[in-house]
Amino acid sequence: MTTELRWARNAVVVAFALNGLAFASFISRTPAIADALDLSTAQLGLLLLCLSIGAVAGLPLSGPLVQRIGPAASVLAGTLTSTLGLAGLATGLLTGTVVTAAIGLFASGLGMGAWDVAMNVAGAEVEQRTGRSLMPRLHAAFSLGTVTGAGLGAATAATGVPLAAQVIGVVVLMPIVMTVAVRHFPPAAPAVSTADGGGFSVLTAWREPRTLLIGLLVLGFAFTEGSANDWIAYALVEGHGASETVGAVTFGLFVAAMTIGRLFGGSVLERFGRVAVLRVAAALALVGLLLVLVGGSTTVAMVGALFWGLGAALGFPVGMSAAADDPARAAARVSVVSSVGYTAFLAGPPLIGLLADRTGILTALFVVLGALLVASLAAGAARPIATTGTTRTPEAAARPGGSAQA
Repeated sequence: MTTELRWARNAVVVAFALNGLAFASFISRTPAIADALDLSTAQLGLLLLCLSIGAVAGLPLSGPLVQRIGPAASVLAGTLTSTLGLAGLATGLLTGTVVTAAIGLFASGLGMGAWDVAMNVAGAEVEQRTGRSLMPRLHAAFSLGTVTGAGLGAATAATGVPLAAQVIGVVVLMPIVMTVAVRHFPPAAPAVSTADGGGFSVLTAWREPRTLLIGLLVLGFAFTEGSANDWIAYALVEGHGASETVGAVTFGLFVAAMTIGRLFGGSVLERFGRVAVLRVAAALALVGLLLVLVGGSTTVAMVGALFWGLGAALGFPVGMSAAADDPARAAARVSVVSSVGYTAFLAGPPLIGLLADRTGILTALFVVLGALLVASLAAGAARPIATTGTTRTPEAAARPGGSAQA
């Protein structure tokens, strides 16, 4: 690996890690958001929906944005938008104004959506250039960021630091770090031109069955992951009677397990292939979910969080990697897959929140079973395909002969 490529990889790692830290630093303290704004469970779910709406609104625009200005500039634009949004959230928490907090969450989600697609396109470019399955490790950096954010949330909750003060600290950090990091991003692969096959666009990608199936795969795993991100701390507090600190720690266990799965998932994928690994992962997530919901104690639920996190670890990064098998079409396809997948973040918070108001949070989380079924059924779409250029997918490169299989 050349020095330039190593710097590019490290810069993308920073983008993933900071994205995770920014998200987890406030989502790990959802009970504090509810307390500061005096919200019921259903109202909290609707407030979190603003974050998801912002992300989903930004995703269809992110593909053309990346194609026009490149991944580096798109990540920076997303970072600055998220920074303004988190500043709005902090203002809403300080003043007790729900509308201000909601607008802040929407803006933060809008920025994170563009940031997410752009950093995945950049990560796929690094992966293609190295010929190794690096996407899970890049997403492990996101998980390490969430572990750091969850630890920050647990520490500030335990010491009584207001959530608004915690968010302001993150707001100061984000633009400084990313302004430096994006200078080392890899250049984007040239988009497919009319001469190369007809002006490939986001609209074209929306008509591809494989791309849509990968989107359903990501949707299932994103719902599985997002349900824990949004509700596992709340489930420990409201469902098992644990303290807010224990809830934040349990969220930390979940994201720590995801980090471990992503750090070591690349080697497992190269050995056993995407489809088999994804189906085993869905089974592990199912075990963890059931331990949290019907295990009967806080200790068992915390163990379940580990299995849940381990099982949810690889779905999103493998889906992004599969969507980006062809670098020249990566921006459009990643945008589509992200748009489909992020529907889980749009529907998840209000669905679970409304169900929890009627049945309790633990019963409401049984809807995650349906998401795991969707993920298992769609896993076959993640098989590598041949690309329009000479680069190969990491999984194909790892096979004898290095040939891609449709």
